[in-house]
Amino acid sequence: MDPITAFVIATLMMLLNGGILGLIHRDLPEGLRPAAFSWRLGTLLVAGGCVLLAVQHALPPGFVLPLANALLMLGLTAYWRALRQFDGLPESLHLLWPAFIGSLGIGWFSAVRPDLAARVMFASVTWLVLFIACARVLHRGGGSDPARSRRALLGLFLFLALFMLLRGGYFAVAAHSVADILDGRSWMNMATPLVAAILPVIGTTAFLLMCSERIRRQWEHAALTDALTGLANRRTLTRVGSERLSRALTEQRAFALAVVDVDHFKSINDRYGHDVGDIALRHVADTLASSASPGTLPGRQGGEEFVVLLDADPARAQQEAEQLRNAIRDARFRAGEHELQITVSIGITHCTATDRHLDDLLRRADQALYAAKSGGRDRVVAA
Repeated sequence: MDPITAFVIATLMMLLNGGILGLIHRDLPEGLRPAAFSWRLGTLLVAGGCVLLAVQHALPPGFVLPLANALLMLGLTAYWRALRQFDGLPESLHLLWPAFIGSLGIGWFSAVRPDLAARVMFASVTWLVLFIACARVLHRGGGSDPARSRRALLGLFLFLALFMLLRGGYFAVAAHSVADILDGRSWMNMATPLVAAILPVIGTTAFLLMCSERIRRQWEHAALTDALTGLANRRTLTRVGSERLSRALTEQRAFALAVVDVDHFKSINDRYGHDVGDIALRHVADTLASSASPGTLPGRQGGEEFVVLLDADPARAQQEAEQLRNAIRDARFRAGEHELQITVSIGITHCTATDRHLDDLLRRADQALYAAKSGGRDRVVAA
């Protein structure tokens, strides 16, 4: 197989992958579509560059070589942008600098002072910079996104960066024996289009798997959290609470449960509207989450009622419940031009040897909450 055939095969593979990504674009969540569009654009740009390289003998070299390499470099820049969009990084025109400088260098050594070795070195260094930039984005986001597909794509970019180092070194030494990048006598010319196709083909597969993993985690998060407040939902509270109760009974550990209810919440809804009521619930939830000690799990039971799971003995649980109550009372909350003081009543209980189900604790905590409400609200009562 000659280099021209290799370029044609590589281009067809890229176009097929770009087409598949285009077909599934609308099936992706809106948050992933910008990154998917940039990745698809990168694939099409790289394919266009490969086409021009394959037909370079039919066009003036001073025109076709800078244009082909510009398309290739812009394609890699689009991959870089796609990864940044995937991780939620800001847009920046600085991403275009490597492609701009590389294109200028290749244009100079193609049209003004033709020099194959210098041209390939410029291209290899530019590709190397872009590959490392993509790998850096993948590495930096790996802490919050441990997907295997991400690590695979990172390894792919590092492999391509290593290949670019090898290619630059090869042409620095053997350029005198190679007519151009379509010279079939050079094994490097045979390998380059095939290696270049790895990114649009295998890389696109890895990128789609990254998207799939992100969607899966989002669905899992949605299933375990309350949509309004972001706290654990009732399902999660029941599962985790039952697990902690079972562990407390079998290992004789301390475990307590608190039910938190927003005081006079109906009056907030009636006076300011349900939108302000929702904001008030988020305010309470944020305060609970930020004020809770490590290991304490706050969640929303429903309506204006929250549940807090505490791995603490009765005295420590009472103390922490008071801290949560004070934190909510002291936190400022504004509804339009009005500043409101939100308070909560809390009923708390701890597990005993006779408890068998989480409902036993919830029932006692509800009774204690009723006593807190009857006693004047804005207080903690232990069952």
